[in-house]
Amino acid sequence: QVQLVESGGGLVQAGGSLRLSCAASGRTFSSYAMGWFRQAPGKEREFVAAISRNGAGKYYADSVKGRFTISRDDAKNTVYLQMNSLKPEDTAVFYCAARGGIVSEQKREYDYWGQGTQVTVSS
Repeated sequence: QVQLVESGGGLVQAGGSLRLSCAASGRTFSSYAMGWFRQAPGKEREFVAAISRNGAGKYYADSVKGRFTISRDDAKNTVYLQMNSLKPEDTAVFYCAARGGIVSEQKREYDYWGQGTQVTVSS
């Protein structure tokens, strides 16, 4: 069982930056691939970024490539999402998720989810 708690969301102007954090409970954090997803009002939850168990593999949605960076610190049981050059279309609730297997971009393959943190980008 893994519990995930996101933090770091907020209101930012277009062009600004935010860093999201996702703290995980448990002693086996390093055995989980981690992902970030987001859901805008009226839209389905979509993949943003994912990182493999050893941190070597990082994957991004085309819409965020070059602007967002995913990383993990296994000593702190935490995964991060650094978001730069934010755009109004990035406005959404951001969720982190854990998967006890290889990294994936498919939300249906993730086993555990956090409650989400709101990111609002004003124009």
